[in-house]
Amino acid sequence: MIDFRSDTVTRPSPGMADAMARAPLGDDVFGEDPSVNQLEKLAATMFGMEAGLFCPSGTMTNQIAIKVHTQPGDEVICDKLSHIYQYEGGGIAFNSGCSVRLIEGDRGRINAEQVKASINPDDVHKAVSTLVSLENTANRGGGSCYDMTDIQQIKEVCLQNNLKLHLDGARLFNALVAKDETAKQHGAIFNTISICLSKGLGAPVGSVLLGPADFIKKARRVRKVFGGGMRQAGVIAAAGIYALENNINRLAEDHTHAKAIAKALQEKDFTGEILPVETNIIIFEVKGRLTPKQFTEKMKEKDILMFAISATHVRMVVHLDISPAMVDQTIAAIRAL
Repeated sequence: MIDFRSDTVTRPSPGMADAMARAPLGDDVFGEDPSVNQLEKLAATMFGMEAGLFCPSGTMTNQIAIKVHTQPGDEVICDKLSHIYQYEGGGIAFNSGCSVRLIEGDRGRINAEQVKASINPDDVHKAVSTLVSLENTANRGGGSCYDMTDIQQIKEVCLQNNLKLHLDGARLFNALVAKDETAKQHGAIFNTISICLSKGLGAPVGSVLLGPADFIKKARRVRKVFGGGMRQAGVIAAAGIYALENNINRLAEDHTHAKAIAKALQEKDFTGEILPVETNIIIFEVKGRLTPKQFTEKMKEKDILMFAISATHVRMVVHLDISPAMVDQTIAAIRAL
């Protein structure tokens, strides 16, 4: 089976599994798991930030960050397609008691002028604008990447208006590879960053929240409240260490594969708009003689899995478990339709 449903479906490679089996363990709630401590230090050092907090999921790292950055009644500014708004179960309201100011961005990306226009005045009738959250790459934007200059301009607006800036970096390493940027460039701009280890990097579970030491100390308390305290978590932390040390540069291969598949889709009469393919995500319109549901069913008959994400569009996500031979097989199946 060739699985393009998400880059979350990856399984540990033999090298990663071996690292997990050999991981030294302790009780992480006591701060005594050496593998977790190593992972948190490694990730923080990569981004030039003071500390890190290992959590079971990116949803948890994002929601913890929002909780620590805000007070009930505050407002979070983000793109309307943001994962923190679309796919985290209403957590901004449920966990933090905050409202959300949604921006109509460009493929999931917002700009400084839009942020500035979304800041509420100092008025008792209005929620207090406190936090701006960006997503890089933007999932619903087809894996689109921010330009560093746009991020820097948003940061200036935040500094001028006393707002904090958080990054949902679930697929940030894809953006770093695609844009030839560094982790430290992002660490120098954002107040907090969430990185995911279980997508393109291939770990089975886990994300790390990065930020100042005092912020992460508060975040650790919130993680406990959210039920995210883990015990001998070094088993999965070791997979994260392996991922950060071995699986970043190879993301370029996923990007190449995604572009090749998109090119094959462009040749078909049932394919409409294809969002620009910058990284490992392909979102495309299916129209005419096929519906998205019919297309995905026909591909499933050939043992190729993908999602119809709407009544008009399909999403495919390339990852490290997709081999060149699988890409060729997928392209052949598309051309045969």
